[in-house]
Amino acid sequence: MVDVKLPAALASECAGQRHLHVDLPDDATLADVLDAIATTHPRLARRLRDESGKLRRYVNIYIGDDENRRLQGLATPVEGRDIQILPSIAGG
Repeated sequence: MVDVKLPAALASECAGQRHLHVDLPDDATLADVLDAIATTHPRLARRLRDESGKLRRYVNIYIGDDENRRLQGLATPVEGRDIQILPSIAGG
């Protein structure tokens, strides 16, 4: 099982849930986590990935303490690690 933490800005896309528990096999990757989320929370999934399945530029996902782009991207193994999803915030 993988625990996924969401900020309030994204929790609104999945009935206010700030924590999602995703059951996956031990060899699951970040892409598998996002695919599982897409089946239960399609609105959230559309905010995270584009039509081609790539992570949107403004979405940052941390696996443990490491940002996924510094690891193996969507192919990063997630076994036993917490995941935190954070959208970028811009101001002006």
